[in-house]
Amino acid sequence: MTKSDLAEHVSQAQKLPKGRAGLLLDTVFDCLLQALTRDERIEIRGFGSFETRHYRARQGRNPRTGAAVQVKPKRLPYFKVGKELRDRIAGGLHATRELPAMDPPTPTVLAVGTPTKRHI
Repeated sequence: MTKSDLAEHVSQAQKLPKGRAGLLLDTVFDCLLQALTRDERIEIRGFGSFETRHYRARQGRNPRTGAAVQVKPKRLPYFKVGKELRDRIAGGLHATRELPAMDPPTPTVLAVGTPTKRHI
């Protein structure tokens, strides 16, 4: 789902023009961004929480060359899913794009003395 899809859903659910629904979403996302920029924690009950995590500088390694590199300290957003959302997603596979049911594999029984494939 994209931001415009979300705006369309809000527009239909609240009987708003699509432009106004988009402006509403922009305002909400701007508020979230500003709060995270100020290192504030955002908690939306039943959905999850957003916070900023700080990572210290460290010695890393270039995977291609193996050379040691210095990794700068950084600050990244972090999302922790809420219990209600986690439970709804875990129990709701049938309501969304469920994986097709697969028949369990049938066991192969080899008779004594039956040649098997050899992997070289």
